[in-house]
Amino acid sequence: MAGLYLEDFEVGRIFEHPIRRTVTEMDNTLFSCLTHNPQPLHIDHDFSAKSEWGKPLFNSLFTLGLMVGISVNDTTLGTTIGNLGMTEVKFPKPVFHGDTLNVTTEVVSKRETRSRPDAGIVELLHKAFNQKGEMVAICRRQAMMMRRPKA
Repeated sequence: MAGLYLEDFEVGRIFEHPIRRTVTEMDNTLFSCLTHNPQPLHIDHDFSAKSEWGKPLFNSLFTLGLMVGISVNDTTLGTTIGNLGMTEVKFPKPVFHGDTLNVTTEVVSKRETRSRPDAGIVELLHKAFNQKGEMVAICRRQAMMMRRPKA
């Protein structure tokens, strides 16, 4: 698997993920519809044109999901057992249709579990930036990770 095992994570390591993504109106509309979120700031151009933003604002939960998703290939692909939580989630700047997002991930901590000798917990700090270099999202994610299989 491409993902890292618990033993492979180094506290302090920062990943600058090579995958970038330009977000589109279709992404925003589909995600809002799929999650039953009728917020007019996301899906109504006339309404959002009259807001302080002047145009549709991207659904923040899509931004969160994309940020974590971009990190998976370099960190947890096939080696995560499950997410335990996401804390300190913030969206300091808005995301708009046509923005291109890039992501970094820092390994904040790692530890063994008391109950599972085959697993451990890694805390990751994800940050997403737009094409101007402005941070648009940040969160700490706690993930239960597989330990390297014994030979």
